[in-house]
Amino acid sequence: MISKDSLRYDAIPLPDRARMKDEEMLMAAEAFYDQMRRRHTVRDYSDRPVPRAIIESCLRTAGTAPSGANHQPWHFAAVADPALKARIRDEAEEEERHFYAGGAGDEWIRALEPIGTTAEKPHLTIAPWLIVVFAQRWGEFEDGSRYKNYYVPESVNIATGFLLAALHTAGLATLTHTPNPMKFLNAALGRPASEKPTMIIAVGHPAAKATVPAVAKIKKPLAEIASFFD
Repeated sequence: MISKDSLRYDAIPLPDRARMKDEEMLMAAEAFYDQMRRRHTVRDYSDRPVPRAIIESCLRTAGTAPSGANHQPWHFAAVADPALKARIRDEAEEEERHFYAGGAGDEWIRALEPIGTTAEKPHLTIAPWLIVVFAQRWGEFEDGSRYKNYYVPESVNIATGFLLAALHTAGLATLTHTPNPMKFLNAALGRPASEKPTMIIAVGHPAAKATVPAVAKIKKPLAEIASFFD
């Protein structure tokens, strides 16, 4: 995407300029909040298929996120193949067994008790899609020479947020999963050493009897998460 002969600054008029009255802006902001507050982390999935075109559209949205020097240091591996999902689940659960057997420490395990998680991750094979997010620590020019990427964690986190919002807007449920370590994902998905996996996102439709932990509905009020200095 980045070429040595395109490393120059060219200014263009701001495209897609939004022209909204204050009242319209507030209504739009409240509507988006109302939409996003209905997003839930789901662990119980239906095997109902999700067309690839929907996943592609959501990934295009993720690709519009801002990034350090516009290097867009991310890669999203979308997996629907049952055998590959089974491999990912097997290797992820192996890491999770170590985690729950003491690798996490007692305090972390106690913190997870209200969420109800265990080392078993059936959603990794039941959900029709897994999207594995990779952070690209460096890139390469056409001649094979490397260039550095900047603000990689921040950029990838923003793009992942865009992706989760897009998937929810498309009517899909998601679950973010971060087994530790995750190096097995590079081998499973053929990704280079320059990329670091950051999470697995299970994507699909919730099962008919899906549940969520009651504690997950408790959100901090605005006064606790924001400060204003008018």
